[in-house]
Amino acid sequence: MTEQADQAAANEQGNDNAMEFSLQRVYLKDLSFESPLGARAFTRQWKPKVNQDLSTKIARLDDNHFEVVLDITITVKDDTDTLYLVEVKQAGVFFAKGLNEQQLAGILNTQCPSILFPYVRETIDSVVTRGTFPALMLPPINFDALFQQAVANANAKAAESQGQAAETPAH
Repeated sequence: MTEQADQAAANEQGNDNAMEFSLQRVYLKDLSFESPLGARAFTRQWKPKVNQDLSTKIARLDDNHFEVVLDITITVKDDTDTLYLVEVKQAGVFFAKGLNEQQLAGILNTQCPSILFPYVRETIDSVVTRGTFPALMLPPINFDALFQQAVANANAKAAESQGQAAETPAH
């Protein structure tokens, strides 16, 4: 019996170190829609130019809970006139346990935004059509590639600043 109790305790300890990741909640944190031209936007022929700005913000809520906010701003212009502007902050609370810092950074910057993106996309499409503009379906975003690019850029900047520090003579 003692062996079985020891084995059960070892299994429980092993499970404590197991990697866990789950979505706890998805919510709309902020939404803004502006149509500066109002009705004048519908009285002319226009060839819109769409600009998309994207960022992700991560906040640690406690040891294992993180708030990830996917912030997307869509600006649609005709020449210099803004037809409409949509800003969406879609957030989620995620549970992550048993991950090292590199794994955690990867999941929070790639998997979490990938989970939130369909919600943002639907919100933008819905708001734009309610403003009686043509539907705007955002193309998929490769968050893995964006994260790898950001890491590569950060590493290049760090190497560049170290190179400059090495070149600076000591006084």
